[in-house]
Amino acid sequence: MKAKLAQLCFRGIVLFTTGVFFALILSLLQIQRNLPMLKLPITFSVLYSPWWVPAISGMASAIVGLLYPCLDQKLGKHQFYEQEWSNVIRCVGVFIGINHAIAKIHFTSNLQLSLSLTVLSIGLWWWFDRTMGGLGLGVSIAVITAFITQVLVCQGVCNYTEHDFLYIRAWLPCVLFCGGITVGNIGRQLAVDDFIDCETKRHRE
Repeated sequence: MKAKLAQLCFRGIVLFTTGVFFALILSLLQIQRNLPMLKLPITFSVLYSPWWVPAISGMASAIVGLLYPCLDQKLGKHQFYEQEWSNVIRCVGVFIGINHAIAKIHFTSNLQLSLSLTVLSIGLWWWFDRTMGGLGLGVSIAVITAFITQVLVCQGVCNYTEHDFLYIRAWLPCVLFCGGITVGNIGRQLAVDDFIDCETKRHRE
């Protein structure tokens, strides 16, 4: 039991660190486009600190990365355990590349940006996941976060211009979907040893 708890904590720490890293990369790319992810008014200066966005991203990454293997085991989907870390690294590279494209490529309209990212998101899921559980969880993450962002803007917590908000709304759900798939693959790969132990115990029984 202690060994399992230690392994779970280790996976959570790795996933948290990964989420912080992704948040910093995304923030850096958006700053290059002169569009910080969060522009909060002075009344929320306590929240507007360097650690806030990376910390939330890290916690979300840990939750999602731990949830993916559990969901796959419940659904009986174990084919991902045949993958290797090289495949996970490629997934991370594609995810960062998508974020880089958002920051560097100037699309003619937000609709074109959204459609392009939707195609890329589906491609990333098809290439590196292909499970209905992964698809459902990724879509849920994107929809819930987009809804929370909409509420924050309506309540005046996030101080965006209409133009900036429409731009963010065009790419944020797809980026979160891709981020969920990427973090999920990392979480799955970290859970390989646990899966092997469970399968060994089943065969013994």
